[in-house]
Amino acid sequence: MSGHNKWSTIKRKKGAADAKRGKIFTKIIKEIVIAAKEGGGDPDSNARLRLAIQNAKGANMPKDNIERAIKKATGSEAENYTETSFEGYGPYGIAVYADCLTDNNNRTVAAIRSAFNKHGGNLGTKGSLSFLFNTKGTFTFKNDDLNLEDLELQMIDAGAEDFEVDGDMVTITCAKEDFGNVSRKLGELGIEPGESGLKRIPSDTKKLDIDSAKKVLKFIETLEDDDDIQNVYHNLEMTDELAAALE
Repeated sequence: MSGHNKWSTIKRKKGAADAKRGKIFTKIIKEIVIAAKEGGGDPDSNARLRLAIQNAKGANMPKDNIERAIKKATGSEAENYTETSFEGYGPYGIAVYADCLTDNNNRTVAAIRSAFNKHGGNLGTKGSLSFLFNTKGTFTFKNDDLNLEDLELQMIDAGAEDFEVDGDMVTITCAKEDFGNVSRKLGELGIEPGESGLKRIPSDTKKLDIDSAKKVLKFIETLEDDDDIQNVYHNLEMTDELAAALE
Protein backbone atom coordinates (compact mmCIF):
# COMPACT_ATOMS: atom_id res chain seq x y z
CA MET A 1 0.00 0.00 0.00
CA SER A 2 2.79 2.36 0.87
CA GLY A 3 4.28 2.13 -2.61
CA HIS A 4 1.05 3.30 -4.20
CA ASN A 5 0.69 6.13 -1.69
CA LYS A 6 4.27 7.20 -2.37
CA TRP A 7 3.47 7.56 -6.08
CA SER A 8 0.59 9.86 -5.13
CA THR A 9 3.00 11.93 -3.04
CA ILE A 10 5.48 12.18 -5.91
CA LYS A 11 2.72 13.35 -8.25
CA ARG A 12 1.72 16.05 -5.77
CA LYS A 13 5.30 17.30 -5.64
CA LYS A 14 5.68 17.29 -9.42
CA GLY A 15 2.18 18.22 -10.54
CA ALA A 16 1.94 21.91 -9.74
CA ALA A 17 1.53 22.99 -13.38
CA ASP A 18 -1.70 24.67 -14.44
CA ALA A 19 -2.16 22.07 -17.18
CA LYS A 20 -2.21 19.31 -14.59
CA ARG A 21 -4.69 21.26 -12.49
CA GLY A 22 -6.93 21.64 -15.54
CA LYS A 23 -6.86 17.86 -16.06
CA ILE A 24 -7.80 17.30 -12.42
CA PHE A 25 -10.71 19.74 -12.68
CA THR A 26 -11.98 17.99 -15.84
CA LYS A 27 -12.01 14.61 -14.12
CA ILE A 28 -13.70 15.96 -10.98
CA ILE A 29 -16.39 17.75 -12.99
CA LYS A 30 -17.21 14.53 -14.84
CA GLU A 31 -17.56 12.74 -11.49
CA ILE A 32 -19.85 15.51 -10.21
CA VAL A 33 -21.96 15.31 -13.38
CA ILE A 34 -22.47 11.54 -13.26
CA ALA A 35 -23.11 11.60 -9.49
CA ALA A 36 -25.71 14.37 -9.76
CA LYS A 37 -27.38 12.81 -12.79
CA GLU A 38 -27.73 9.45 -11.04
CA GLY A 39 -28.67 10.57 -7.54
CA GLY A 40 -29.92 14.14 -7.86
CA GLY A 41 -28.33 17.51 -7.21
CA ASP A 42 -28.69 17.59 -3.41
CA PRO A 43 -25.44 16.45 -1.75
CA ASP A 44 -27.24 15.90 1.57
CA SER A 45 -29.13 12.97 0.06
CA ASN A 46 -26.54 11.92 -2.52
CA ALA A 47 -23.42 10.42 -0.94
CA ARG A 48 -21.54 10.09 -4.22
CA LEU A 49 -22.15 13.74 -5.08
CA ARG A 50 -21.15 14.77 -1.57
CA LEU A 51 -17.83 12.95 -1.97
CA ALA A 52 -17.24 14.45 -5.42
CA ILE A 53 -17.84 17.97 -4.06
CA GLN A 54 -15.49 17.27 -1.16
CA ASN A 55 -12.76 16.24 -3.61
CA ALA A 56 -13.47 19.32 -5.72
CA LYS A 57 -12.95 21.54 -2.68
CA GLY A 58 -9.79 19.63 -1.81
CA ALA A 59 -8.46 20.43 -5.28
CA ASN A 60 -9.35 24.11 -4.76
CA MET A 61 -11.97 24.10 -7.50
CA PRO A 62 -13.97 27.36 -7.52
CA LYS A 63 -17.46 27.11 -6.04
CA ASP A 64 -18.99 28.46 -9.29
CA ASN A 65 -17.48 25.56 -11.25
CA ILE A 66 -19.00 23.05 -8.83
CA GLU A 67 -22.47 24.62 -8.92
CA ARG A 68 -22.34 24.91 -12.71
CA ALA A 69 -21.49 21.21 -13.06
CA ILE A 70 -24.39 20.20 -10.79
CA LYS A 71 -26.82 22.44 -12.66
CA LYS A 72 -25.64 21.03 -15.99
CA ALA A 73 -26.03 17.44 -14.76
CA THR A 74 -29.60 17.94 -13.59
CA GLY A 75 -30.68 19.84 -16.71
CA SER A 76 -32.05 18.58 -20.02
CA GLU A 77 -28.71 18.95 -21.79
CA ALA A 78 -26.75 16.73 -19.41
CA GLU A 79 -23.99 14.71 -21.03
CA ASN A 80 -24.27 10.94 -20.89
CA TYR A 81 -21.16 9.36 -19.40
CA THR A 82 -20.62 5.62 -19.15
CA GLU A 83 -18.51 4.08 -16.41
CA THR A 84 -16.09 1.43 -17.61
CA SER A 85 -12.66 0.06 -16.80
CA PHE A 86 -9.70 -1.49 -18.58
CA GLU A 87 -6.94 -3.71 -17.27
CA GLY A 88 -3.81 -5.28 -18.60
CA TYR A 89 -0.05 -5.45 -18.31
CA GLY A 90 2.16 -2.50 -19.11
CA PRO A 91 5.90 -2.54 -19.80
CA TYR A 92 7.91 -5.16 -17.87
CA GLY A 93 4.78 -6.98 -16.73
CA ILE A 94 3.48 -4.22 -14.46
CA ALA A 95 -0.26 -4.65 -13.82
CA VAL A 96 -2.32 -1.60 -14.75
CA TYR A 97 -5.98 -0.84 -14.07
CA ALA A 98 -7.77 2.21 -15.51
CA ASP A 99 -11.20 3.48 -14.44
CA CYS A 100 -12.98 5.61 -17.04
CA LEU A 101 -15.94 7.93 -17.52
CA THR A 102 -16.60 8.36 -21.23
CA ASP A 103 -19.23 9.70 -23.62
CA ASN A 104 -17.67 7.75 -26.52
CA ASN A 105 -16.61 4.21 -25.67
CA ASN A 106 -15.13 3.53 -29.12
CA ARG A 107 -12.81 6.52 -28.77
CA THR A 108 -11.75 5.44 -25.29
CA VAL A 109 -11.07 1.83 -26.27
CA ALA A 110 -9.00 2.93 -29.28
CA ALA A 111 -6.93 5.39 -27.21
CA ILE A 112 -6.23 2.93 -24.41
CA ARG A 113 -5.36 0.07 -26.78
CA SER A 114 -3.02 2.40 -28.67
CA ALA A 115 -1.29 3.45 -25.42
CA PHE A 116 -0.76 -0.16 -24.33
CA ASN A 117 0.59 -1.17 -27.75
CA LYS A 118 2.86 1.87 -28.08
CA HIS A 119 4.49 1.25 -24.72
CA GLY A 120 4.92 -2.49 -25.12
CA GLY A 121 1.99 -3.55 -22.98
CA ASN A 122 -0.94 -5.90 -23.46
CA LEU A 123 -4.57 -4.95 -22.84
CA GLY A 124 -6.34 -7.79 -21.03
CA THR A 125 -9.93 -8.89 -20.56
CA LYS A 126 -12.19 -7.45 -17.85
CA GLY A 127 -11.60 -9.20 -14.55
CA SER A 128 -8.19 -10.57 -15.51
CA LEU A 129 -6.45 -8.56 -12.77
CA SER A 130 -9.11 -8.77 -10.07
CA PHE A 131 -6.85 -11.04 -8.02
CA LEU A 132 -4.14 -8.35 -7.89
CA PHE A 133 -6.15 -5.36 -6.68
CA ASN A 134 -8.35 -4.81 -3.63
CA THR A 135 -10.81 -1.93 -3.38
CA LYS A 136 -9.94 0.19 -0.34
CA GLY A 137 -11.03 3.51 1.06
CA THR A 138 -8.32 6.18 1.08
CA PHE A 139 -8.15 9.65 2.61
CA THR A 140 -5.34 12.16 2.10
CA PHE A 141 -4.99 15.43 3.98
CA LYS A 142 -2.41 17.89 5.28
CA ASN A 143 -0.87 17.58 8.71
CA ASP A 144 -1.79 21.00 10.07
CA ASP A 145 -0.26 20.67 13.55
CA LEU A 146 -2.31 17.56 14.26
CA ASN A 147 -1.64 15.27 17.19
CA LEU A 148 -0.76 12.35 14.93
CA GLU A 149 -0.43 9.76 17.69
CA ASP A 150 -3.89 10.54 19.05
CA LEU A 151 -5.35 10.83 15.55
CA GLU A 152 -3.97 7.43 14.52
CA LEU A 153 -5.61 5.77 17.53
CA GLN A 154 -8.96 7.39 16.74
CA MET A 155 -8.70 6.37 13.09
CA ILE A 156 -7.91 2.78 14.02
CA ASP A 157 -11.00 2.75 16.24
CA ALA A 158 -13.00 4.01 13.25
CA GLY A 159 -11.69 1.21 11.02
CA ALA A 160 -8.40 2.46 9.52
CA GLU A 161 -6.01 -0.28 8.40
CA ASP A 162 -3.04 1.90 7.49
CA PHE A 163 -1.95 5.33 8.73
CA GLU A 164 0.94 6.81 6.74
CA VAL A 165 2.71 10.13 7.24
CA ASP A 166 4.90 11.48 4.43
CA GLY A 167 6.22 14.95 5.14
CA ASP A 168 3.20 17.20 5.71
CA MET A 169 0.72 14.74 4.21
CA VAL A 170 -1.27 12.00 5.93
CA THR A 171 -2.84 9.07 4.09
CA ILE A 172 -5.34 6.73 5.71
CA THR A 173 -6.39 3.44 4.15
CA CYS A 174 -9.37 1.37 5.27
CA ALA A 175 -11.55 -1.52 4.14
CA LYS A 176 -14.25 -0.62 1.63
CA GLU A 177 -16.91 -1.38 4.25
CA ASP A 178 -15.37 1.07 6.74
CA PHE A 179 -15.16 4.02 4.34
CA GLY A 180 -18.27 5.69 5.79
CA ASN A 181 -17.13 5.27 9.40
CA VAL A 182 -13.70 6.78 8.75
CA SER A 183 -15.19 9.61 6.70
CA ARG A 184 -17.64 10.48 9.48
CA LYS A 185 -14.90 10.39 12.11
CA LEU A 186 -12.73 12.78 10.12
CA GLY A 187 -15.74 15.07 9.79
CA GLU A 188 -16.30 14.98 13.55
CA LEU A 189 -12.67 15.97 14.05
CA GLY A 190 -12.98 18.86 11.60
CA ILE A 191 -10.54 17.31 9.12
CA GLU A 192 -11.43 17.81 5.47
CA PRO A 193 -9.44 15.50 3.15
CA GLY A 194 -7.89 16.99 0.06
CA GLU A 195 -8.76 13.73 -1.67
CA SER A 196 -10.80 10.72 -0.65
CA GLY A 197 -12.57 7.82 -2.27
CA LEU A 198 -12.51 4.13 -3.06
CA LYS A 199 -9.32 3.13 -4.85
CA ARG A 200 -7.81 -0.08 -6.18
CA ILE A 201 -4.79 -0.97 -4.06
CA PRO A 202 -2.37 -3.67 -5.29
CA SER A 203 -2.09 -6.72 -3.04
CA ASP A 204 1.49 -7.23 -4.25
CA THR A 205 4.01 -4.91 -5.89
CA LYS A 206 6.81 -5.49 -8.40
CA LYS A 207 10.22 -3.84 -8.13
CA LEU A 208 12.10 -2.67 -11.24
CA ASP A 209 15.41 -0.94 -11.92
CA ILE A 210 15.26 2.85 -12.22
CA ASP A 211 15.33 3.06 -16.04
CA SER A 212 12.64 0.41 -16.47
CA ALA A 213 10.48 2.00 -13.77
CA LYS A 214 10.71 5.39 -15.49
CA LYS A 215 9.40 3.84 -18.72
CA VAL A 216 6.47 2.36 -16.82
CA LEU A 217 5.69 5.71 -15.20
CA LYS A 218 5.79 7.41 -18.60
CA PHE A 219 3.13 4.93 -19.72
CA ILE A 220 1.08 5.61 -16.57
CA GLU A 221 1.25 9.36 -17.20
CA THR A 222 0.15 8.83 -20.83
CA LEU A 223 -2.98 7.11 -19.56
CA GLU A 224 -3.60 9.73 -16.86
CA ASP A 225 -3.43 12.51 -19.47
CA ASP A 226 -6.42 11.00 -21.29
CA ASP A 227 -9.54 12.97 -20.32
CA ASP A 228 -11.66 9.80 -20.43
CA ILE A 229 -9.57 8.14 -17.72
CA GLN A 230 -10.45 9.04 -14.14
CA ASN A 231 -7.90 6.96 -12.23
CA VAL A 232 -4.98 4.69 -13.05
CA TYR A 233 -3.72 2.05 -10.61
CA HIS A 234 -0.61 -0.11 -10.89
CA ASN A 235 1.58 -2.47 -8.89
CA LEU A 236 4.97 -0.91 -9.56
CA GLU A 237 6.85 -0.63 -6.28
CA MET A 238 7.73 3.03 -5.64
CA THR A 239 11.08 2.64 -3.89
CA ASP A 240 12.93 5.47 -2.14
CA GLU A 241 15.58 5.27 -4.90
CA LEU A 242 12.95 5.72 -7.60
CA ALA A 243 11.34 8.59 -5.71
CA ALA A 244 14.72 10.32 -5.45
CA ALA A 245 15.40 9.80 -9.17
CA LEU A 246 12.12 11.51 -10.03
CA GLU A 247 12.70 14.64 -7.96
